[in-house]
Amino acid sequence: MAEIKDPENTIIIELKDGPVVVELLPDVAPQHVARMKELARAGAYDNVAFHRVIDGFMAQTGDVANGNMEKDFNIRMAGTGGSDLGNVPAEFSSLPFDRGVLGAARSQDPNSANSQFFIMFQDGHFLNGQYTVYGRVIEGMEHVDAITRGEPPANPDRMISVKVAADVE
Repeated sequence: MAEIKDPENTIIIELKDGPVVVELLPDVAPQHVARMKELARAGAYDNVAFHRVIDGFMAQTGDVANGNMEKDFNIRMAGTGGSDLGNVPAEFSSLPFDRGVLGAARSQDPNSANSQFFIMFQDGHFLNGQYTVYGRVIEGMEHVDAITRGEPPANPDRMISVKVAADVE
């Protein structure tokens, strides 16, 4: 595994093909980083589906209200919910949306991010300054590339577990 410089600000997302190590950016987006760590530590992201996966663009997940439903019927609702913790205000920065960047998903309201996030398959600079960047994949991008595509996918891939690296033995 890659050298983890700051275990308290590193997330390990276990996917079917292997782990994805994400370096969080607390200096850039402290409220988004805190929310992700809080939800990871609560186990809220475990078994949550990638409900919107667009080839050449991004893989979106993190609907902790609807994304962990076992029935295929319910996956159609994924993407409409969040946590019960309230929304996180936008923390825009000059960091570009490059391949491997983790961004906060939101509605039309810039201050509506909650639990959902996306990982970029390739550069998407048209998002710069409009969505919050709060992490980047430092290892395991090949596992992100292997996520099943679809909006929603017929048989969506899921985050098996999401943990803060400091909590992993």
